[in-house]
Amino acid sequence: MPLLRVQLESDPATARRVLEMHQKNKVHHESRDAARAEVWRRGRTPAGEPFFVGVTNGKPVRLLYDVEVYPEVES
Repeated sequence: MPLLRVQLESDPATARRVLEMHQKNKVHHESRDAARAEVWRRGRTPAGEPFFVGVTNGKPVRLLYDVEVYPEVES
């Protein structure tokens, strides 16, 4: 299945908290739900849960998620 990379703007404190939670094998539900909503906003259907990839070093800080999506079907 294709993957869609989603970048979510964040503040440094939240990004640090999400990264720490990921390192402890926990999930930050708010950002995961936001990643899923972004996939829907782009007109794609998520095929699974968003997977946290990491954070950017730039300003603004962004959370990176990969989301499996269903392939587009042409009629």
